[in-house]
Amino acid sequence: MKLYRARHGIFAERQKQFFPVPELSWDALVAREDLGEHLARLVGKAKPVDAPNPAELLPPIGTQDVWAAGVTYYRSRDARMEESKSAGGGDFYDRVYAAERPELFFKAAPRCVVGPNGKVAIRNDACWSVPEPELTLLVSPGGKTLGYTIGNDMSSRDIEGENPLYLPQAKVYDRSCALGPCVLVANDPLPLSTKIQLEILRAGKTEFSGATSLQELKRDPAQLVHYLYRNHSFPSGCFLLTGTGIVPPDNFTLAVHDEIRITIPPIGTLANVVG
Repeated sequence: MKLYRARHGIFAERQKQFFPVPELSWDALVAREDLGEHLARLVGKAKPVDAPNPAELLPPIGTQDVWAAGVTYYRSRDARMEESKSAGGGDFYDRVYAAERPELFFKAAPRCVVGPNGKVAIRNDACWSVPEPELTLLVSPGGKTLGYTIGNDMSSRDIEGENPLYLPQAKVYDRSCALGPCVLVANDPLPLSTKIQLEILRAGKTEFSGATSLQELKRDPAQLVHYLYRNHSFPSGCFLLTGTGIVPPDNFTLAVHDEIRITIPPIGTLANVVG
């Protein structure tokens, strides 16, 4: 079942039919440990309605924090090592890739998150910016993975590469994160064969495309959640981006008006424009 947040309410999609969800509070809804079962009960009593207008979809977030994991794919490890080697930080990424404890960092407050068709931003003091397409977990206050959405972890590679201690500035700024278009509510983990695809369009033409699968994800998402919830509470739940396995070449940087399209087939496509 898919869960959408729109300007005129909350909607659940089941078998290509849409149903209104009478909950007034997104936070109260997604904080339920029995979210899937609760939605099934509500849908069972509701009548189908028209699908929400795509232009009215909002990011599927209330007051939840957004966190992220880094260096969870081998391709990401290589890219981070290369971009930071001149600063002497390359070894850090190799070590964290092999370590038991993952890299976890705060990514975005809700006000910095845009939804489907919203405008993401690149820093005006950066010269090398890329999107990072990531499977994103919706995690309950109790640490249960309730569902999945698509995340775009906008990143300034030159700033992080200059010094790993600059990572918060490279990652955390206004409109540095996109989520959507919905939350796929599921009790079971997505299969390892699940694909993640990235396409970047410039003036209507493909400037870059790439793909990976969850098979390439080194760390179990449940392990990432376990470490995130150590000595840290999330009363409204949280979102956790699980890392990227798609890295554009070093000679590529985003430009204003580029369109970023991230597709994870069970969830859908998250499309944003750089603006």
